[in-house]
Order: sequence, then structure tokens, then C-alpha cells
Amino acid sequence: MDRNVTNERIRILVVEDDPSLVELLRYNLEAEEFAVSVANDGDGGLEAIRASTPDLVILDWMLPNTSGIEICRQIRRRAETKRTPVIMLTAKGEEADRVRGLETGADDYIVKPFSPAELTARINAVLRRAIPIEDGSTLSYEDIRMDLTSHRVSRGELAVKLGPTEYRLLKALMERPGRVYSREQLLDKVWGQDIHVEVRTVDVHIRRLRKALNEGGGADLVRTVRSAGYSLDTAKY
Repeated sequence: MDRNVTNERIRILVVEDDPSLVELLRYNLEAEEFAVSVANDGDGGLEAIRASTPDLVILDWMLPNTSGIEICRQIRRRAETKRTPVIMLTAKGEEADRVRGLETGADDYIVKPFSPAELTARINAVLRRAIPIEDGSTLSYEDIRMDLTSHRVSRGELAVKLGPTEYRLLKALMERPGRVYSREQLLDKVWGQDIHVEVRTVDVHIRRLRKALNEGGGADLVRTVRSAGYSLDTAKY
């Protein structure tokens, strides 16, 4: 796995109905230290995506129940997943089919048969485009810059003063711009799974983070997604 992509395990959802291919994908992706979950049909894939937004979806074109094309459309329609990278996997090799897949919103397209090494390379390429890590010590999104070595945050030319919790919260959001995190997911990432904190505590720290980021008059980049959670995004929900 490309270590420049992130310092945590990337969660990949494989939506594929061929058991032998599923096992091949799981074996090779887990060997690259990805966290892999599987859905064996279209309806199961949609359910898995709604239950927990993955970092990337590997999606077969031809699936029982809901097709891969329709799943990709629904991923792009939902605020929580519209920026989730999608790689389509299919036996269809005609140019028109490839164009249709990409126009539906897929980030990449791989024709069967393929080598595991090729798939891993494409996954890393898609993730590099999706996750804005400039180097091993800096995160940036729009005009926000976070120096992970000095623990300093700036927006434009202005320094942003954050408490430790707000800093960790911003870091979690900046590692996946556009991804919507539920309050429970942010509790696990920022406070830790073994810490018992009220869910609404997240809202308090989000308000503090917003206030600190917006003191210079910049646009509010921390988005509240109704019934879902929070995201760092320029989109209007």
C-alpha cells in the first residue's frame, strides 16, 4: 500500500458476486493492509454503503438485483458519498461501455481479467487524488493548512488557534474532505473507542472549530449534513 496516502487503514468495500474473484481480491488487498468488506449483490452493496461510508468502492458492473451502474449513480447522488472514490470492475471492454461507466461517476475502470498489482496501483492513484496529503507532515484543503510536525494550523495568511480536541477533529476531517462522518465515527476517531463521551459533545467541539476557522471571515467549510453528521466540504447540502 502507498504509505503516502494515509497513516491509517483504508476501508475498501468490494461489491462483486463471483466468489472466486472476491477471495482473490480480499487476499491481495488485505496483503496490502487495506481493510476489506464485501457485498455479494447490488442491494447488499447499497446497504453496506449506507451503513458505513467506505473510503473506496470496488464495484462490479453486472450484479444481481441492483446494477453497478445504478449503485454508482446512487453513490454520486447522496451527500454522504458523492466524493467516495469508485473503481468499476467489469468484463465489458468496449469503449462505449467504459465511457458510460466514467460518465456515471466512476473514478476508474478496470476490464477483467486484470492483475492484482494493476488494481493496487489504480487504487493508490485514485486515493492520492482523493486525499489531499502534500507530504508526510502537512495536510491542506482549500486555504486551510495543517502542519502535523509543529501542530500549527493556518487559514490563508492567518494562524488558527485550536485546542487539542479541535485540532484532532480538524485533522480527521482534513484526511477525508467530502466524506461525511457520523458523530459516533468522530467520537471513535477523535476521543477513542474506549472513552465514554456523550455524542452531543461532538457538536460542542464542532462549534468551537467553526468559530476558530472562520474568525478571519472565510467561508464555512465545516458542513452539517442533516441526519448524517459532519464533513469538510465546499458543497452546499
